[in-house]
Amino acid sequence: MFDLSLEMLRVVEDAAIASARTMGMGDPKLADQAAVESMRHCLDTVAIDGTIVIGEGERDEAPMLFIGEKVGAHSHNDPVTVDIAVDPLEGTNLCSTGGAGAITVLAASERGGLLHAPDCYMEKIVVGPAAKGAVDLEAPVKHNLKAIARRLQRGVDDLVVVVLDRPRHEKLIADIREAGARIRLISDGDLSAGIAAAVAGTGVHAVMGSGGAPEGVLTAAALRCLNGEILGRLVVKDDAQKERMQAMGISDVNRIYTTPELAPGQTLVFAACGVTDGNLLQGVRFTGDGVHTQSVVMTSTPARVRFIDTTRLENKPDVKVRFR
Repeated sequence: MFDLSLEMLRVVEDAAIASARTMGMGDPKLADQAAVESMRHCLDTVAIDGTIVIGEGERDEAPMLFIGEKVGAHSHNDPVTVDIAVDPLEGTNLCSTGGAGAITVLAASERGGLLHAPDCYMEKIVVGPAAKGAVDLEAPVKHNLKAIARRLQRGVDDLVVVVLDRPRHEKLIADIREAGARIRLISDGDLSAGIAAAVAGTGVHAVMGSGGAPEGVLTAAALRCLNGEILGRLVVKDDAQKERMQAMGISDVNRIYTTPELAPGQTLVFAACGVTDGNLLQGVRFTGDGVHTQSVVMTSTPARVRFIDTTRLENKPDVKVRFR
């Protein structure tokens, strides 16, 4: 039986291995190119009739994995029709410097199951299952932190909030500190942080601030499977961007999107593979016996979350399989 989740696992694994071979070389463009080319090639071996709805940009900006591009092995007798959102390498700078938390990411759904988000910023708040329904994007930071702490049955001073280290977050950071919570500043990777907020034991209790809107949709797909919550509102830079959003069918640019509105699909698949070590996933390991990867694969129907260790063994007679 065709298992789309395992096929998507193969896609993100291939992209992670390709980008990991550039790790630490100081060239983020090279790392991203390796992930994009690998992901694009692997997608064309999967028995799907796929359309990229979130990718590397418009067609004139990206040679492959551009929005609207068709992917998949179309010659297959009965391909599955899906919309696909990708971030071939979240954390290109992290990969190029060997920093923590770079991952490869893909989400898939039936047609119309993922919001066609414009390439702009999105104001976000992300929480796990326990705090679902307790936060409000328009509420003061202190109010939201108290609500999260109440749901988790702990003090605000026990909370860890992840925030992208950007000048635009200066006031947000000050408000979080004034409320008494602790902050983990990250240079990149709010998608990975958003997933971590919905997984117990990662030490992350919330993500706040503005980051990419496409990453917000990918985060929502994961949170639909993890029973977490993201609230998001598009950040309009200027009138030209507002007009472009409206041309894409977004009539209310001030709308606050809920998790099901960002990823409304009935059948969602989310897959991510670690490139460098992070809170959620270990990075790619190259050894004499093979290549080791760690991934997470989620489905909404049936509701399943799998953490998967994979070893691609070298083709040699004395190869050994090790327990990690």
